[in-house]
Formats: sequence, C-alpha cells, structure tokens
Amino acid sequence: MTAARSGLARARRRDRRVYLRSHPFLFALLAATRGRAVRRIGRTVLVHDADAYRQVLTGLPLDRTASGTTGGAARSALRAAGHRDAGVLFDQEGAGHRAGRRALAQGLGAAGVEELRGVWRPLLARRLEPLAEGGEVDLVALAGELSGTVVCALLGCGAPPAAVAAAAADLAAASVRSELPGPRRPGAHAASARATRRLRRLLGEGDGALSAMVAVAAVNTTVAALPRAVAWCADAGLWDQAADERLRLPLVDELLRVTVASPLLPRVAAADGVVAGCPVRSGDRLLLVARHAVDAHRSDPDAERPAAPDLAHLVFGAGPHTCPGARLARLQLADVLAVLAAHRPVVVRALVDRGAALPSWRKLVVRSSVEVAR
Repeated sequence: MTAARSGLARARRRDRRVYLRSHPFLFALLAATRGRAVRRIGRTVLVHDADAYRQVLTGLPLDRTASGTTGGAARSALRAAGHRDAGVLFDQEGAGHRAGRRALAQGLGAAGVEELRGVWRPLLARRLEPLAEGGEVDLVALAGELSGTVVCALLGCGAPPAAVAAAAADLAAASVRSELPGPRRPGAHAASARATRRLRRLLGEGDGALSAMVAVAAVNTTVAALPRAVAWCADAGLWDQAADERLRLPLVDELLRVTVASPLLPRVAAADGVVAGCPVRSGDRLLLVARHAVDAHRSDPDAERPAAPDLAHLVFGAGPHTCPGARLARLQLADVLAVLAAHRPVVVRALVDRGAALPSWRKLVVRSSVEVAR
C-alpha cells in the first residue's frame, strides 16, 4: 500500500470511529440497508440514493412539524419551554418560511459573510497561535468558540460566545434524545425545555425562536464538521492541497462531503407519492441518508478530482429548504485550513462525543509537525 493510500485508510478508520462510538445502532442499520436506493422497513422508508434523496426534498410534500423530524424536535423544545412562537426555521412553509429565510439571508449573503470573516479571522489567528510555539490546540473547543462568536455577531448578541455554543450544543443533544429516532431517556423532555430556556436567555429578545434555531444549527454543524475535516487532512496528508489557493475551496467541498455534518435527515411524508419506484404513504417516516447520497462512505476526498458540485452540495440539502449557511460554512473551513496548512498539524488525541446530536469529537487535539525555530 502506498503512503497516500495508507493515509486515506487511516483517515477513514478514524472518522468511522465517530459513528461507531456515538451512534452504533443507527450506523449499523444504515450500513445494512444501503444496498438499495430506497428500502422500506414497516412505515419507515430509508433513502440512500442521490437522485431519490433529491426527489424527496424537492418533489414530495413533507410534514415539517411532525414528531420525529428536525422541525418537530425544535417545535417541541420551544413549547416545552413555554414558548408558543414555535414556527421556526426548520419547520416553516409558505410566507412565514420565506420571510424568515429572507431575514437570515441578509446576514449570510456574500456581503454579510465577508463582514463575519472580519470577526472570525482574528479569532483563528489568536487561537491557533500556540501551534507556532510547539503547543497543542483542541479543535473542538476552537470550533465551539468560533461558531459561538459567529452566531453572536450574526444575531447582534452580547452573550459570551462559549456559553452560547455550550447552550446550543446542549439543546441539540436534548432534542435528539427527546424526539428523534433512537432510545429515549427519562427526563429528556424536561432537559430539552431547560436547554431551550437557557439558550433563549443568552440570546435575549428579538425573534427568539428563529435566533435559537440558527444558533443550534450553526454551532452543532460547525463543531461536528470542522474538527473531523481537519483530522482527515492530518491523517490523509492533504495539507499540500489545503495550502494551494487553487485547490483549497475544492478541498473544502470534498471535506464537507465526506464528513457530512448532518448525515441523516429525518422527515415525514405529508402526502402519498413514489420515490425511486417505492410507494410512499402519507405519514411514513423518511430517513434520508445524506452520507450515502453523497458517496461519503466510499469516495475519499480529493481536490484534484472532486465530486460533481450537484452531488457534493447535497450535504446542504436541496430545494427551498437548502441550508442558508452554506457559503459561511465553506469559507469558514477554508480560512481554518489556510491557517493550519502552514503548521501541517498531526492529531495527538481524539475522543468521541457520545452524547452529541451529530457525530462529533469531544476532543481533537493537534500539534504542528513543522519544526519550531529556536
């Protein structure tokens, strides 16, 4: 085996640990059923194929408030906390959904993201400075502070970024335990309500429901994706591509494709239909396996030979509910890789977060492999 292939195999083994140790039963179910584009198990339809995945998101009516969906979890958490303004970003349809997304788009458009870069770039320089002195950096802690800082800047919130990030992570984990597929723990709904109240107190007044869900989405996807992407670069020896301005953005797309921060999208059909030849009935649970749709389980990242954009960008969804933070996520990771490429860090410690909402590291500590000048 060549050094390059050995590095890719090492990177995939490490990333696989995130799934096997944090969501082992779900990972086993998805792996066992991926032989078909669409597979029905009782009233649950698992969707693995890219075309079928896109068809569900763009052509099948979905009940975005149903129990067991992302929107349902968000709405349940808000109501449990005593808030009735439960029409939030993930479950809205029609005029309400469009108005909410327009408001968010102003801060996440080209001009808005460039303004946010002025906030996160100094933070990156300061937090990654220890690498130049031979020190270590925990990229999970960095990702939390980075995402919390961006959320506070985007929402005009004066709360401590680390506190916002911790509250958003707690809310997501509690919501998953109380609403989404999997074992449910006693007291999960109460924990979700407490986490919701804590986050909304930190964020203050304004469009509280929308702000809370923006914080949850931004923090949890950043903390899930960024450390895993860096681990891939370190293990697979991709720092040459990260250092090359021509290849950096294609590498970002490839890393976001293989890490798939939200590897599974739970949805519920709102009407009868057919997906890839499989009849779907109203009320059926749909498990959209983004990880398989974008071929993350088989195809390694390579900026020289990237996946087609229409495939890679499925990690951000499709249709009117495509993630509005895609531009921010791509440029944020690009800036992280640009700083790290000079240090070519290696992973010295990695611990899986078994309680996180998304497959994530609890700690991912790196150290520069470049000799420090004395």
